Amino acid sequence: QVQLVESGGGLVQAGGSLRLSCTASLRTFSNYAMAWFRRAPGKQREFVAGITSDSTTSFADAVKGRFTISRDNAKNTAYLQMNSLKPEDRAVYYCAASSSIATMEHGAYWGQGTQVIVSS
Repeated sequence: QVQLVESGGGLVQAGGSLRLSCTASLRTFSNYAMAWFRRAPGKQREFVAGITSDSTTSFADAVKGRFTISRDNAKNTAYLQMNSLKPEDRAVYYCAASSSIATMEHGAYWGQGTQVIVSS
């Protein structure tokens, strides 16, 4: 059974930082592309950041320069380092895994999400 578990969410003041972690029970974790999505209150789910099996990264314009995605294949874990957080970053953040970034939206395994609240 495939399981993705996110952790690291919580309450933080604007300008602060959080690091989210996603651990996946994938036998061939290193072959998967990993990504983070988020869903803010009253909004549709949106792509935040992605990382391919060869560690090529991509970011949504809204988080470029502030967020970093990385992975540790030995730990079957992907990370999202979030710096300079803004109130508009408030959302439930979801980890996803798929064969490629292109198939992530509708062909991914998903975690249950972790909530990030940014106070002002």
